[in-house]
Order: sequence, then C-alpha cells, then structure tokens
Amino acid sequence: MLKPGATMTLHELIVAALRSVRANRLRSLLTTLGIVIGVAAVIILVALGNGVRAGFDAQFSRLSNQITVSKATGSVPGGGAARDLTDQDVQALQNPRLAPHIASVTPSMTGNVSVNAGQTNARARLVGATHNYLDISARTVAVGRWFTEQEVQSNEKLVLLGQEAVSLLWGPSTNMGEVLGQSIRLNRATFKVVGVLGNDGQNDNVAVVPFGAARSYLVGNANQVNQIIVKSTSAATVASARDQMTRILDIRHFIRKPADRDYDVRAFQNLIEQRSQFITFLTVFTASVAAISLVVGGIGVANIMLVAVTERTREIGIRKAIGAPRRAILKQFLIEAVVLTGLGGVLGVCVGVGAAVAGGIILPTMVASFPPPIVTVLPVLVAFLVSLVIGLMAGVYPANRAARLLPIQALRFE
Repeated sequence: MLKPGATMTLHELIVAALRSVRANRLRSLLTTLGIVIGVAAVIILVALGNGVRAGFDAQFSRLSNQITVSKATGSVPGGGAARDLTDQDVQALQNPRLAPHIASVTPSMTGNVSVNAGQTNARARLVGATHNYLDISARTVAVGRWFTEQEVQSNEKLVLLGQEAVSLLWGPSTNMGEVLGQSIRLNRATFKVVGVLGNDGQNDNVAVVPFGAARSYLVGNANQVNQIIVKSTSAATVASARDQMTRILDIRHFIRKPADRDYDVRAFQNLIEQRSQFITFLTVFTASVAAISLVVGGIGVANIMLVAVTERTREIGIRKAIGAPRRAILKQFLIEAVVLTGLGGVLGVCVGVGAAVAGGIILPTMVASFPPPIVTVLPVLVAFLVSLVIGLMAGVYPANRAARLLPIQALRFE
C-alpha cells in the first residue's frame, strides 16, 4: 500500500518496494530469474575466459622470445634451390658482436623415423637435440632424465619418447616408468630409452635423441641443420634479434632482397599474441551472448511493472488526489523496478561467483590440466551495475505511465 501522503523519503520508498516484492514472492522470483541467469552467466564465462588466458600465458610465456629458422621448401623466389642451413650459420648467429640481442642459439635435426619395440612398429617425429633443448622448447621430462652435455657431445644412442609414442609402442595403459632402460630401434639403429617427455598436447608422438646421434645414425647430412632455434634476450628484443638474425643469414646466403630469402623465420611472440587476442575476443563474445538474458530479464521486469501499475491504479489516484506530485509517483515505481533487478543482480553475483569457485575445484579433477576459472572484481561489478541500469530502463515507461494518470480517471478504474 502506498503511503497516503504527498511525498515519501528514499528509505520509505525502498521499504515499500521490498514489501511489494515480499507480498508477491513467486512473481518477483520469476521476474528476476532472467536477471539472475544473465548476471551469473556473464561472471562464469568471463571467469572461464580469464582461466584459459592465464593457463595459455603460463604454458607459452617461455616461448615469447623464441624464434625459429628453417630451410625454405621448394624453389626460392630468386630461382634455384634453397641453400641448407649449416653449422657455420649457427656459429655466426652465436657471435655476440654481430647479434647482441640473441641470448642462445640451438641447432636441431628433424625428420620422421620408424620406431620398433619388440614386435610393435610405429612412426614418430625425430628431433635431434642439444643439451639445452628442454629450456628452449619449454618442455619437461615426466619420467626419467634428460641427456647430459657429455652424452650429447659423445653422440650416445639414447632417446626420450613422447607419451603418444609410448602408447603406440606399449599400449595406452603402460606405466611410463617401466619403459626406462628398454632398447628400441629407430630405423636400423638401437637406442636406449632414458626418459619420457611431459605431455604438451601437440608434439607427443616424438623421439628425441642427441643432436650428433641423429646425424650419425639416423639422418646423416653432416654439417647440415634442419632447424635453428634462437632465443632473444627478452620478449621486448624479439624484433631486434630477428633483424640481426636475418641480416647475418642474408649475408651468408648471398640474399640481396628479402623476397629472395631461402629460409623461413617464425617468431612465436606473434603467434602467442594472436592466440591471446583470439581468447579475449571469444571471451567478450560469449559474455555478450550471455548478457542477452539480462535484456530478456529487463523486458520481464518492464512487463511486471506495467501489471503493478494496472493493479494499483486506484492507489495512485488516491495518492495524487491528496497532493502527491508526479515525480513522487515516478520515483516510487522506478525504485521498485531497480530493487527487483538489484535483488536479481545480487543473487546472480552469488550464483556466478559460487559456480566459478566450485568449477575451479571440480573441473581440474574431472579434466586433466583444465585451467580453473578466475573471478575478478571488474566483470562482477559491471554485471551488477548493468542489472541496475536495466532495471532503471525497464521501469521508466511503467513509472511514467503511472505518474501521468489523472486522479479522476484513476479513482474510477475498476
């Protein structure tokens, strides 16, 4: 019941709005359900996006200053076949006087090999690596150990396998620790398994052997290098390191124009930035789709407020007849609409934050390496404020309609 006076204080208006909500509990709950779902969905989806971005940054941040060089495939634009990358190219890139922004240079041999364990045959990607390959490639050893520098220099016949390669050779249920010390054949050479690499989701069907062993026993090509992995001094010097590197290789390969280069250069920083930007766009898109339910909820609030104006027409007429100004009626219904959406916003925040926190506990146990959602203050605050703005907008027309009623017409309403 509206206060039968000319005006009401803000506190009295809020109390009256809460009484109206309590008097129509089911209707109020159904009205605010769209707001609750919208606010909760926005918070949850943004938290999931933050978690995915944080997981991506943690996994690939070590590659942010990495640059790879490989021989161009096919004929080069200038004509003729591409020159091979050589040990001399590697040594030139390692010269700090010529390339002060290059921190480390690592050659590698790559290719495909036949892998045999007992009677089981498979194919795997071969990597001939130096002792610092793990640091540069941002990979880890799950079981066993990495090569020592002495083993790399003496071309020992040792191998680390990716987890997919282990599954292909011994079955997916194999205990990875049991393959350590076993002998396998790569092409026609016998190697001893000393470790299993951690899963990176991309290059798991791989056999990694010492760089010299790959050359001596598997791919040959003395003095040739399939790939050169370069790390700049920091992520900020990637562009400078790339310029220094291309300048050195252009001189060594007699390249006069960039279009004639017989090698390909790829900076992981550009790929990481593109992927991070894609994750951001995807998060914004999904959150925007979820926000549509806020608009739907606002339409529901406007509909209910119109019903409330119709139900309370005689009360409005009585209040206006005893001197209530138009702005008092307008304020009354606006506040009721904002209270409805505000309560929905509060419930939505509780549901959204609770679901995100629960997801951070449950999801990693259900899906291995799933990044837990990360709740931040900004999306919570924005979602709640948007719910209030929607309530204000949804209440404008019904409140204005109530304020414009003539007392005599309102009192005659049946």
